[in-house]
Amino acid sequence: MRDHRRALINGLLNLAIFLETHPDVPTSSGLTLRYIPERAEDEDLRAEIDRIAAILGSRVDAGNSPYDHYATSIHFGPVEYRAVAIPAAARALYDAESSYRGCIEPNA
Repeated sequence: MRDHRRALINGLLNLAIFLETHPDVPTSSGLTLRYIPERAEDEDLRAEIDRIAAILGSRVDAGNSPYDHYATSIHFGPVEYRAVAIPAAARALYDAESSYRGCIEPNA
C-alpha cells in the first residue's frame, strides 16, 4: 500500500512541477482524485467513508447521486480529494444498465 501511495504523491508533485515550468501546456480548471474502497458489504463501505470523513473533517454526502453513492470530500482550491463508496444495489443497477454495451450498433 505504501508503494502506490508514494508513487501517487511523487506523480502529483512531478505534475505540479511540470505544469509550473511549462506554462504553455493547457490545464483544466480543476482536478478530482477519487478513492473508491474495494467491494465489501455496504455497511463496511459506509464505515470506511465515515472514517475518512472524520480524518478530513468533512461531511458525508449520502444518496445525492443517481446511484446513491456514499461519499465525502475536501477541496484544496480547485483540487478535490473525494472518497466514494458504491453500494451493492448501485453496482447491480449499473451492471444491468451496461449489460448491452457494445451489442447495439446505432444506424449511421
